[in-house]
Amino acid sequence: MKYLPLLALCLAFSACKERIITRIDHIENVSTDTETSSDLTKSVVRINATSQSWNPGQPWEKNPPQSLRSLGAIVAPGQVLTSGEVVADATYLELENPDGSRSVEAKIIAVDYESNLALLSAKNEEEGADFFTDTTPLSLAEAPTIGDTLQAFQVEENGTTLLTSGILQSVDVSGSFLPRQAFLTYLVKASMQSAASSFSLPVLKDGKLAGILLSYDSEDQISDVLSVDVLSRFLKNAKDETYSGFPTLGIGVARTNDPSFRDFLKLTDDQGGLYVSTVRPGGAADLAGLKKGDVVLSAGGFPIDRRGYYEHPHYGSLSWGHLVRGERSAGDEITLAILRDGEPMEITATLTREEPGDSLVPEYQFDRAPNFLVKGGLIFQELTRPTLEAFGKDWTSVAPLNLLDAYENPEKYEDSRERVIFLSGSIPTPATVGYERLRNLIVKKVNGIEIDSMKTLIEAFDKPGANNLHSIEFLEENFTVYLDEAISTGVDTALLQRGLTRLSRAE
Repeated sequence: MKYLPLLALCLAFSACKERIITRIDHIENVSTDTETSSDLTKSVVRINATSQSWNPGQPWEKNPPQSLRSLGAIVAPGQVLTSGEVVADATYLELENPDGSRSVEAKIIAVDYESNLALLSAKNEEEGADFFTDTTPLSLAEAPTIGDTLQAFQVEENGTTLLTSGILQSVDVSGSFLPRQAFLTYLVKASMQSAASSFSLPVLKDGKLAGILLSYDSEDQISDVLSVDVLSRFLKNAKDETYSGFPTLGIGVARTNDPSFRDFLKLTDDQGGLYVSTVRPGGAADLAGLKKGDVVLSAGGFPIDRRGYYEHPHYGSLSWGHLVRGERSAGDEITLAILRDGEPMEITATLTREEPGDSLVPEYQFDRAPNFLVKGGLIFQELTRPTLEAFGKDWTSVAPLNLLDAYENPEKYEDSRERVIFLSGSIPTPATVGYERLRNLIVKKVNGIEIDSMKTLIEAFDKPGANNLHSIEFLEENFTVYLDEAISTGVDTALLQRGLTRLSRAE
């Protein structure tokens, strides 16, 4: 058999794209304060991370490892705060003091990839106590106001410290790492300089921690700094034995700017409101009784305008999402004033956290291997956003329409599935003759069994039908593929002998 060397050429997806590492470009005229910043070395540590993500096109193997460096803030005795992106898919984490004289292996206490935050400590308690001797945790700053001066702290490879001042220009609710995940962020105008440990940086106000710098636009000289409000809520939740994370309401909304639409919704001129376009089954809003077609007029007592903004008492106009994700924790209640068929109502929702596994098509998949099955050379996978992104930077327009539809309209599929299982491609083998071009088809049934998860798929292949043949039915094409059990089992054995590390995973 000579089909295995063609494996990489026959897969439906390209290899996983590299994670984009946001580095700070060199810009002249950097404002530094070495006298003040030298004292801060007792309050920060370098974080050295080795990470290795899984290849979404070949889910039985990992991508090459990569190294990251960050500067973390000591926020409590023996505890270091950094960005979640630094620890994603980490195989090794290390804390190192600024002058490089000491280091210790680290572990994750809590991580939240949606807010892009992680809390670390030494893996060995005794070694950690020694490492953190003579360190000084940073206190959290009071919330800054627009126009305040904030300072980003950096440490060069040679130990030189940089404290770069910038002006807080505006406050927004935006994302820095994962799509569809927005949190309170400061936009700070400052001329940053390239430095070691500049993947994420502590940002200070009057010597206290005011945020974490997550990205920098060298052209506009604007830094995105995750706010102290989000840091504070993350650290508070991380104190619990079980990290509860940031909650969601579980709805999709649309603006109500259009006059005709407003007339249809029976909204008066003095009312704002957001139209509820989707309600996630089992989510906080669904359990509270919110329905598609309702209009949310206020949340937590704050009126929401027709664009989805409310007036924050400190920051001014903010997106209403901060009322849910930034002001509250999982288990908290929020009262919503709504309009249903022109009639005002109030409902109270108990907020819950939506885990990645709760979604039909998960948005991200860190720190765990992807589920898959290779049967006779046919490759089956779970649909996730990372598998869609493997189609390239223009994946939203070039990925197969049926897969994009499942991602964008999960409500059409959720009643019958926990996950969308699809045939991603095939390896040319004696079992797949004639099927080499089949790819990107959603699986409906195998051997007459409805497929709602990878576990169900694997179990279905244990029950071949008449004449020892497997029948595979697809959702969109309404046709059936047949796979000979004896031939496919022989192929599976050969694939393992020729380099595949495993044929399936369902965790």
